[in-house]
Amino acid sequence: MSEPESPPDEAADAIERLYDDPDARIATLQDVRPSAEDIAGQATIFKALGNEDRLRVLDALRDSERCGCELQVVLDAPQSTVSTHLRKLKEAGLVKSRKKGKWSYYRIADTALLDVLDLARAVQEDA
Repeated sequence: MSEPESPPDEAADAIERLYDDPDARIATLQDVRPSAEDIAGQATIFKALGNEDRLRVLDALRDSERCGCELQVVLDAPQSTVSTHLRKLKEAGLVKSRKKGKWSYYRIADTALLDVLDLARAVQEDA
């Protein structure tokens, strides 16, 4: 594992003025720094959630799994567009799929996602 980077000079100067043991404080802050992998994974999820059509798909999947053709109706979009959105949702781990004959069915991967969507709705209402 590599040595933690030193903070920028202006941050180090401010921490030195604020704390009796600035080196310990800097070490503590470096310990709570999230890993690059964690941040990248979270960014992938939020990028997938950052599209209105993908949010519509997730809302349509809220209560039950749906066939890709049903999601075309929900989005009023061609199969290629729906497929692209579903691929991004699957890559982010938000949606799972299963094949039945020539049809693909999609569902929410983890119900915790519904809590995130409900939280976003609540924050929007409070804004």
